[in-house]
Amino acid sequence: MVELSNPEDSATIIKEFIKTYVENAGCHSVVLGLSGGVDSAVCAFLCKQALGTKNVQCVFLPDETTPALDRKHVTLFKDTYHMKSTEIDISPFVSLFHNALAQKKRLTLANIKPRVRMIMLYEYANETNSLVCGTSNKSEILVGYFTKYGDGGVDFQPLGDLYKTQVFQLARHLGIPAPIIKKPPTAGLWVGQTDEKELRMSYQTLDEILFGLEQKLQMSDIQKVSGASKEQIERIRLMRIKSQHKRRFPLVPKLGIRTPGLDWRSPVQEG
Repeated sequence: MVELSNPEDSATIIKEFIKTYVENAGCHSVVLGLSGGVDSAVCAFLCKQALGTKNVQCVFLPDETTPALDRKHVTLFKDTYHMKSTEIDISPFVSLFHNALAQKKRLTLANIKPRVRMIMLYEYANETNSLVCGTSNKSEILVGYFTKYGDGGVDFQPLGDLYKTQVFQLARHLGIPAPIIKKPPTAGLWVGQTDEKELRMSYQTLDEILFGLEQKLQMSDIQKVSGASKEQIERIRLMRIKSQHKRRFPLVPKLGIRTPGLDWRSPVQEG
């Protein structure tokens, strides 16, 4: 397992990051999509601690394939922490796109859902002068397991440097309700969908592979730690390479002395 060495320090760093980033943007509040999963629960809890309950607006955006357990866990979370949460069924909006474009691929329809959610979250953000807080973790970001301009369309990612297994560890440290932590992770994009089925391995194995790649370990050493085959490790390595366009500012040709997104980068934090 990829250990989170000091959960309390990690929580403190993330809360300070949230507070400083929001203030530097000239805002006081955030909007985030509450899904009933562990990532959004941890993000919402840390935002509440960093900014105060009144400055965190959670929005639950289910559709017809959203698991009933997710709805139950959204209620559990908001009741436990007395958080504000609004619910909007996005099914009609998804159907409009689906019917207009007549998609044939399941993944095409699935990707519409997070993009509709992104629009909804930014509507709330615009109306309240807030930032949109992302809920993706390092594991998802590194292999591109998110929808470009969907759940990847946010203003900042507080959990972006924590592997999924580290998010679980932080959730336990924070006291997030056990049913939310123990539930198999799913985006609910179709009936029966789970993250680990799509990734074709457990998050523990994925994180051990990614951590080995991050540390630039030899293939044989990653195999020993993760128990994965060479083929599995190579598949994950290629997923990271092929998905790099999702993690970058759209590429532009260099013509000037300092180029946006390349070598003219504004500081993430000040103060």
